[in-house]
Amino acid sequence: MGYDTKYDVIVCGGGTSGVAAAIASARNGAKTLLIERTGVLGGQMSLSGPPGFAYARLFNSQGKRDVGGIVEETYQRLLKSGHALPEWRSPIREKAAYTFSYIDPDWWVALVFEMMEEEGVELLLDTLVVGVEKDGDTVTGVAVENANGRNTIHGQVVVDCTGEGYVSMQAGAETACVDRDTIQPHTLAFTVDGVDWDKLLTYIRTNPDQFSFKQLIFPYENANTREEVEEYYRKCYDIKELGEIMGFYELRDMALKNGDWHPYSGAGFFLTPKEGGHIQAHFQHSSQVDHAVPTDAWDLTRCNIECRKQNMIAWRFFKNYVPGFEHAYITRTCTELRLREGPRIVGEYVLTRDDVADCRQFPDTIGKSSFKAGGYHVAAMDTLAVCHTGKNDMAFPKDGGSYDIPYRCLLPKKIENLLAAGKCVSTDRPAYLRYLHQTMVTGQAAGTAAALSVKKGVTPRALQADIKELQENLVGQGAILFETR
Repeated sequence: MGYDTKYDVIVCGGGTSGVAAAIASARNGAKTLLIERTGVLGGQMSLSGPPGFAYARLFNSQGKRDVGGIVEETYQRLLKSGHALPEWRSPIREKAAYTFSYIDPDWWVALVFEMMEEEGVELLLDTLVVGVEKDGDTVTGVAVENANGRNTIHGQVVVDCTGEGYVSMQAGAETACVDRDTIQPHTLAFTVDGVDWDKLLTYIRTNPDQFSFKQLIFPYENANTREEVEEYYRKCYDIKELGEIMGFYELRDMALKNGDWHPYSGAGFFLTPKEGGHIQAHFQHSSQVDHAVPTDAWDLTRCNIECRKQNMIAWRFFKNYVPGFEHAYITRTCTELRLREGPRIVGEYVLTRDDVADCRQFPDTIGKSSFKAGGYHVAAMDTLAVCHTGKNDMAFPKDGGSYDIPYRCLLPKKIENLLAAGKCVSTDRPAYLRYLHQTMVTGQAAGTAAALSVKKGVTPRALQADIKELQENLVGQGAILFETR
């Protein structure tokens, strides 16, 4: 059987950004290949997590939707087929820009495979990109290794959706990353079923002071007070209203005193829907104490080992201390670390903390977001490593609004015919775009730009001269660029 070795667009990495990039590229007429090193698409929606929870940030704190396109399309398709729950947008959640659109992660993966077939995207799974072919500073293809050995595949435009910028680094692009001692801890998630939610909710209603409210209290004029949030917990009879549950402070301290807990992180979990409205608990608990950089396989190995140990500590705590978990059981452990921080390209523009804080708009916008800058510190406050306590880089979009993501953040300096999407786009550390909706927004834009570049016979960098054509194309795909809705 013969295989193609020439494509218009090659997307490297089949996670959330890669899925969006490949769909967008093919929809715009490009012969598209998506290469993924594992046998499944979806990344954080399938392999690392928190699957099903990440559709929580599609609105800003003014209650306006600022994310659309392929993100919204996949949600609506799953909602129609009964594999997603309606958006939960209570007043107390809207103020925090934390509404929930639960989806079943396994059905999401099935859907994206279906969409690949619908759009004519060719897949090459179980394949690792091990090098980049170049002519001077121009990328011409990639070298891959798989069961067929080592081969070269040529492409007019390559899109790096590896998350950690591996392809960009192989191409010689400049990247930035903090060191081993500073990098945010990674996690290895696991999912639990059999929880007695009524029993747990009884504990929550009678002990509202035992839970973290940072997710619901934002520094806006109309923000919820702690008293309002505690009252919200006292009256909660439906577990789906919570989305996530963090805290259990007295129980955790008791376990720590008894030697049944470790001092490295807090206790909590997200909620994940299954078919028929069934809810499971999804833990993103464990954190690597001896930090790991994603560019070192030895580091990642140590992190995997340590995270599995800490998972078992966390699980024994919930089984033995937390009401409602007496008969619960683990249904799966994710197969990959959730790499919370890694290299970012240095692009034509570096999105900054101040851009986020000022809700800055850009003439070359390719999408919006309203999530805070410095999210790695927020995550560390309760549920990850207690060694990360700094808050100096924290910033919230002013007035609860949204900020633009400029096209230039997808363009590595000096390297031609290469685009980046997902976590590795060009930002400073506080403005790091690592959440699902952000990765899919940049993925859809990169895939569309790659296809347009091929169609017009120009480099992605030269496409900036026709940025309005790219923007009109994205708006036509349902993306939100200029006005929130």
